[in-house]
Amino acid sequence: MTLELESGLPSTRLLQTYLRDKRTVEVKLVTGDTITGTLAWQDPNCLCIDVDGAPTILWRSALVALKGA
Repeated sequence: MTLELESGLPSTRLLQTYLRDKRTVEVKLVTGDTITGTLAWQDPNCLCIDVDGAPTILWRSALVALKGA
């Protein structure tokens, strides 16, 4: 079974805009940690945030909130 992004969802479209515009995002995790960087890519399971040149892969299930900075 192949999972695909649901491009009709507003959340997916907003993240694609952040990706295209290389906007800085701030991500809060279930651990309470906050990660700030630019969105490098997204798939149905994960987001990749570029933090000072280092890719950081985050499982969507670990996210509490994401906002454009």
